[in-house]
Amino acid sequence: MKRCLRACLISRRVWIGEWIFCPARQKSDALIKWQHSEDRKPMVLKGARQVGKTWLMKEFGQACYEHSVYFNFDEEDDLKSIFEVNKNPQRIIELLSLIAGEKILPGETLVIFDEIQECPAALNALKYFKEKANEYHIISAGSLLETLLAQPKSYPVGMMNLLDLSPLTFDEFLAAVEPSLYEFYCGIQKEQPIE
Repeated sequence: MKRCLRACLISRRVWIGEWIFCPARQKSDALIKWQHSEDRKPMVLKGARQVGKTWLMKEFGQACYEHSVYFNFDEEDDLKSIFEVNKNPQRIIELLSLIAGEKILPGETLVIFDEIQECPAALNALKYFKEKANEYHIISAGSLLETLLAQPKSYPVGMMNLLDLSPLTFDEFLAAVEPSLYEFYCGIQKEQPIE
């Protein structure tokens, strides 16, 4: 397993238009803690559209795992049938390995499910990974999950970790765009009156 420190996500910068954006996000610490937790459950990132859920999962997989495999339920309709007919996590992993073209290894491969709201059976299957195959690291995300999670039998209560991802905070934005200004900002007493 790759050595994963907070710095592995902080040091990455991405060009977006004319901005240099360092999407280290304050949530990266939570993901690293989740990765190393002995009581790890499948992780579900919740949040509005376009807040960086997919980007964060992919970057986390690239930075902190030997391998990562990405599955998008919105783009790959065949994926849904795997979860609709299988409850055995070992069989699901075998089938996903075939689709990905590489063996999914426990603890070394991050399995990424994107747009999981498109397949309620996959969301429900997360409980089987917690109960029978917790050695696999599973992370998923989707928009509009709140409606699906609000339905009584739509997801496995207590069998997954939930992490809310919101738009960048001002601090995250400033640190990404202008680190020296961010340092200055951090030194300002926030409660002093403006003259």
